[in-house]
Amino acid sequence: MSSETATHPDSASLPAPREAVAEPAPPPPPDTETSSIGWYDRAKFAAVRWFLWAWTRVFSLRGLFVLGQTFGTIEYTLNFRRRRRYRDELRTIFGDTLTRRRQNAIIRRSFRRTRCDKLFYLVFDFLPREKILKRIKFPRRAELDAALARGRGVYVMISHQGSHHVAGVLMALMGYKCAGVRDRNEGPLRRYMQEMYTKTFPEFAGIRVLYADSFPRDIYRCFQENRVVASALDVSRVRGLTLKTVPVDFFNERREWLIGTLQVALRSKAVITQGFVVSRKNFYFRLVMNEPLYIPPDSAERGGESPELVAELMQKYADGIAAHIRKHPDHLSRA
Repeated sequence: MSSETATHPDSASLPAPREAVAEPAPPPPPDTETSSIGWYDRAKFAAVRWFLWAWTRVFSLRGLFVLGQTFGTIEYTLNFRRRRRYRDELRTIFGDTLTRRRQNAIIRRSFRRTRCDKLFYLVFDFLPREKILKRIKFPRRAELDAALARGRGVYVMISHQGSHHVAGVLMALMGYKCAGVRDRNEGPLRRYMQEMYTKTFPEFAGIRVLYADSFPRDIYRCFQENRVVASALDVSRVRGLTLKTVPVDFFNERREWLIGTLQVALRSKAVITQGFVVSRKNFYFRLVMNEPLYIPPDSAERGGESPELVAELMQKYADGIAAHIRKHPDHLSRA
């Protein structure tokens, strides 16, 4: 079941997209997605992965889930600073409507969910494909297929709420041609796991990985290839003058979020929708796709991205994230 999205009453009056005010960013480094990962990091990651896989072989995925819950509870007990930040976020969202006991339950569940998702991420490529596919629930898959039938691609506006990093892998294993726009700077663990996934899953190797600070021609090409393109735009950190933003209202705060990929999707006449990944018990995942935010008219010869339309869609996107967080507060990832 998808979250309801509502148009913000002031969305039409938002100012036009403007260039972000920031110091010019240095030239991006060469594309080194699989670049040097030190031998120590490789040995460390491999040792942890094989321990977790041995645990899974002995105690099953249910046993791995219990292990993740246990570690999450320990982290919840010890990491009081993160608990306090999370509690402040809940007050921003819900005000004083949540009791202290309810807040503690949400925060504890978030710690456990995050730890379990990380453990699953580390053993994902060891699992049989059939076992993975059985754990994916995608109620509105037919609507995505109908959007792809238009032949101009689909842009899925994801966010940093929940385990968005597994969405592309799950979609690829389901047979979709995917592409992702992400930050060029990633930690060694993420790059190491991407390397492992590429060796195990041919579908993962087929995912186009694009960068937010690169030229948009490759993003245009992905829409022309009728791919599912995803990116998270709820980013307030501006890295250079070339990255444009638009203001949105988000939980009574004014934020500046990126709009580059949305502009390309509008020009490409792609269907634009919003998606989330919801983590369930025992490593089941639910792919949530909201009602389309925008379906381009068939009569238009070319796509357009007027400032008013961009501002309206970005506010709908922000409202959709807010509704999702209210429904799944344990998936809040800003704390």
